[in-house]
Amino acid sequence: MSDNPKPRFRNPFRYDPPSTHRTVQIETDEAVPRPLRVTAAYSWRLLVIAGAVALFIWLVMLLKLLVIPLMVGILITALLWPGFQLMLRGRFPRWLAITIAIGGTLGVVTGLFWLVIWQIRMQLPDVQAKTQLAIEQLRTFLLDGPLHLSEKQIDGFIQQGLDLLSEQAALLWNAAGAVTGTAAHIVTGALLALFILICLLADGAGIWRWTLKLFPRRARPAVNAAANNGWDTVVNYARTQLFVAAIDAIGIGIGAALLGVPLAIPVAVLVFLGSFIPIVGAVLTGAVAVFLALVYNGPWIALAMLGVVLLVQQVEGHILQPIMMGAAVKVHPLAVVLVVAGGAMIAGIPGALFAVPLAAFINVAAVTISTGAWRTGEEPHADLIWSTVPRERPRRNR
Repeated sequence: MSDNPKPRFRNPFRYDPPSTHRTVQIETDEAVPRPLRVTAAYSWRLLVIAGAVALFIWLVMLLKLLVIPLMVGILITALLWPGFQLMLRGRFPRWLAITIAIGGTLGVVTGLFWLVIWQIRMQLPDVQAKTQLAIEQLRTFLLDGPLHLSEKQIDGFIQQGLDLLSEQAALLWNAAGAVTGTAAHIVTGALLALFILICLLADGAGIWRWTLKLFPRRARPAVNAAANNGWDTVVNYARTQLFVAAIDAIGIGIGAALLGVPLAIPVAVLVFLGSFIPIVGAVLTGAVAVFLALVYNGPWIALAMLGVVLLVQQVEGHILQPIMMGAAVKVHPLAVVLVVAGGAMIAGIPGALFAVPLAAFINVAAVTISTGAWRTGEEPHADLIWSTVPRERPRRNR
């Protein structure tokens, strides 16, 4: 018998990864310290990624009149998706489900705006008179109070405040004009968003199948799984934010009405819209309600209004949302605030609105591909920007 082992047959169609044990180095590479080589390798890759991101942002800003309606249509589709799917499972014809979803949404929005305009017309003269009285009382306090300011000093402070408000209003107006354009652009964008919404509800699956064909055949399963997980996350985000916005708006609106704060309905609608920007929106709109109570009703009612805002947000975040929606698993709120701030710096209010769902979609899609969850069909297990999972109840020892 021969001591030499029989050579194994090598399958020519099997892929053998290249060996990583042998490296070819030149004298220059050997002269550079290894930490510096690793740092340089990371640096040029990060520069390439930063360049790609900058190019993408530039293209988005260049095509903002198309991108913003597209994002609005996708976000509204995510808001309507659970109810729309429920109607389809109930054997509703698709055209009827689309009509009910869009018609109901337009009806609710129209009704809310009618209530806002009605209350503003009813209470605005009284609010203006009370505001003027509050300003005069503040002026008297500054003159006769412990500060003992002069008329000239007060007028100077008032002028500085008016100049600051005028400057900030001009900045906001210019930013809004840069993002949304003229009134004609806004109307065109609204119609385009409505058309996109109808198309997504009518044939969203077909649109995605066509989009999927743009990717290489071998990459399609991973891309499809990543996109499905990302879409589920966006739907989950929209459903959660809709619930949060409704609870905040109803609670703060009822609290403002009971405390006698004027314009309770406009405040509730403002809170509802602002709550779609996580953390930041709820804080800013709640501050508007407290400021209005301070000007119109005085410091004690403003303090009570602040208590109502904090109570509603705590009850919604720690009691109602976990009971009805499960425990929200998110990264640190600082990450959400930074994402919202970055979106606002890039594209103003639309950027702040779309920043979190876009970041959540990218995060979930990347985790799905990187963890290999697309092969097994399981949910990716990693730190996600937004995900909702069932609450696990502790087991009792028997």
